[in-house]
Amino acid sequence: MLCYHCGQEITGPSNDCNQCGQKYCSLHRDPVNHDCNIVKESSGLSPYQQVTPAQQYTTPSYISSPQTSPSVQDQINYQQHPSGQYQQSSGVRGTSDGSFNWYHQEKAIPPNAFDPDSGIDFKGILLAHKSEALHLLIGVSLIYLIGLLQFYNPDNQAVLELLGYGWAIFMLAGFFATAFLFHEFGHRQVAKHFKLQTKFRLLSFGMILTGVSLMMALYTLITGGASLPIPALPGAVVVLGLEKIDSKTGWCKAAGPLVNLVYGTILLIISILIPNTMYPFNILIGVAASLNFMLGLFNMIPLGILDGQNILKWSKVMYIFLVVSLLSLMIFFYANYYNFESPIYYPV
Repeated sequence: MLCYHCGQEITGPSNDCNQCGQKYCSLHRDPVNHDCNIVKESSGLSPYQQVTPAQQYTTPSYISSPQTSPSVQDQINYQQHPSGQYQQSSGVRGTSDGSFNWYHQEKAIPPNAFDPDSGIDFKGILLAHKSEALHLLIGVSLIYLIGLLQFYNPDNQAVLELLGYGWAIFMLAGFFATAFLFHEFGHRQVAKHFKLQTKFRLLSFGMILTGVSLMMALYTLITGGASLPIPALPGAVVVLGLEKIDSKTGWCKAAGPLVNLVYGTILLIISILIPNTMYPFNILIGVAASLNFMLGLFNMIPLGILDGQNILKWSKVMYIFLVVSLLSLMIFFYANYYNFESPIYYPV
């Protein structure tokens, strides 16, 4: 007996889906892992309709490739045909949450998925098959520019120049860019550790959001209005082959905020160790640390494409640890930052 989703022989008891009426292996028994609604729609069933025994289908046969095993492209592009067989289609079954690309068939991912001739059409990704270096250069440059616009304030800049720290805005923008870059590389390197294909990619919607944010920031700068937080996500790491919410997915997701926690903690310790006679340099390093804590906390919001949603599903302990740690360290810094009598940062 073959699994209706992947075509592999089912060992042990089969798992019948009471939604679409098909039989699946243990890996694809959950409706979310076998595209249940797609199967039901292709069978003429309502997405909310449950099948009766009379409506159940037998396991379909699979079109084999001239190769020893079905080709990668066949495995990715199978689509149910009314005859009960799978035929090739032009689309790739998969969804994207903006930070990761999810595909239900890990074995169906070609070894060169990011190459132009791989046949995979990445939805929502700009310049999908260009080099990762180009994507990184554009993404980090935009984040650095946003940092400059965010941190620039005419009054503060005048004070910093009087103190001989006019260059500080460029340093803070650099720390802001590295907080973003290290966060994404955290995702990327853990995915590589698990032998998954992964690259940093520019997101179409993220680039539009970033462009609008930049125009708003420039308008604020020209008109002298109040500086507002600038939402921007020009790109993110795309990971292929994540099967479901398990330890592999959890660690890939948690890696980004964990990197921000470690990076921010190192900067915070350095800011404390710098003598307060070197004010405001010590404060500036502390601000750089807080950027990491804020970025990590923002990504822990359990909504949409952010890391927090899947981390919470995977491990509540890890979720609580990251939120409490990031929040506590950020509160510690700002409690001393706004306490002008604090011997940690201000000269006595």
